[in-house]
Amino acid sequence: MTLDSDSVDERPRSLAHRYWFGVVLWKRILLALVLGVIVGLIWGEGAGQIRWLGDLFVRLIQMVVAPLVFVTIVSGVISLSDPKRLGSIGVKAVSLYVLTSLTAITVGITLALLIQPGAGVDFSDAIPREGLEAAQPFAGMIEMIVPTNPIAALASGQILAVIFFALLLGAAILVSGEAGKPLADVFNSASEAMLKLVGFIMEVAPFGVFALIAWVMGTTGLSAFVNVALLALCVVVGCMIQILVFHGGIIKMFARLPAWPFFRDVTDAGLVAFSTSSSSATLPVTMAVAEQNLGIKKPVFSTVLPLGMTVSMDGTALYIGILAVFAAQAFGITLSLSDYALIVVTTLLVSIGTAPVPSASLFMLAAVLQGIGVDPMQTALLVGFVLPFDRILDMTRTVTNVISDLAVATVVGKWENEIDVDAYVAPPVK
Repeated sequence: MTLDSDSVDERPRSLAHRYWFGVVLWKRILLALVLGVIVGLIWGEGAGQIRWLGDLFVRLIQMVVAPLVFVTIVSGVISLSDPKRLGSIGVKAVSLYVLTSLTAITVGITLALLIQPGAGVDFSDAIPREGLEAAQPFAGMIEMIVPTNPIAALASGQILAVIFFALLLGAAILVSGEAGKPLADVFNSASEAMLKLVGFIMEVAPFGVFALIAWVMGTTGLSAFVNVALLALCVVVGCMIQILVFHGGIIKMFARLPAWPFFRDVTDAGLVAFSTSSSSATLPVTMAVAEQNLGIKKPVFSTVLPLGMTVSMDGTALYIGILAVFAAQAFGITLSLSDYALIVVTTLLVSIGTAPVPSASLFMLAAVLQGIGVDPMQTALLVGFVLPFDRILDMTRTVTNVISDLAVATVVGKWENEIDVDAYVAPPVK
């Protein structure tokens, strides 16, 4: 039997849709992750040859982060209609981010005290890593928020400065009324176009995830965790407690919504966060999940999520808290209650100032450890000991950072009546 031209064209599309595009994205990403682990363990160091594919995927996402943040925040502010609501959303979001960061630090310190990961650790094989960066002073962070050149800030990816300028521009367009409507239409169109672009990029996510995971497992391997098994246990258990108990808890207690649909629908963002180890690189996916899966509306997700990417680092806060206690145990330093309070405060500030890129938290430890009597050489030894094993731990805590952003956005969306509860409860469209 012969096929006409229409049926010949249709058959490949049907097969592709059935066996690839017809499968929900998170399942494709999960399959790529599992295959990456297998290939990496079998191929070993050779898996580094395909790392470029993963790096290309990360670059594609990073390409859209700054313009996406800019246009979606401006568009989101415009859609508020009332300028007073901008302050309301911001205050609520920042308050929740501080709360979740404080609980994360407390969880990390508590687990480190219970499990004692630093007791008996041998630093003899650790190679000191010099050039550790001191934490950005608080006054310096505030000053850097205001850009002297908004275009330069956008080009260099200074996200806090981009957010600040976008908020001001959006507010200015909002109060301009009819005169600002043409510009408002431009930003609304640009926002929709950027989200479509994110959709295109996410179609290559499974290939990027496969390459990244294969490289990590090929160069690090499962045996790499033998020397830091207890530290890894603290991080993994702490992240699970933070996500399931505290993130799920604020959704149930503050938003009065069931937690299960939330955990079911954030899988895409969690998997991309795990594979890229970057809250910044995951932001486009996080926004798409917030809108399409959780039903959060643009005025909230376009403001809360970029803000959370830079000031909400639950996983980082938890990790630095664990490492501070780990260092004290390893170097025989006895900590007092005031020392623990100092760890909490400095960790909170450092986690806010940590760049949303892989392993950045390791190089922001100096301020925290200096406060409890760990000298620079000991800090360098600690980083040299942990850094070879940090990639997979970084993947785990990045998931916590991203889930925190989505949990806070869900709560703020409910408080502001900017969430479609029916869409939140309903399973995502396959």
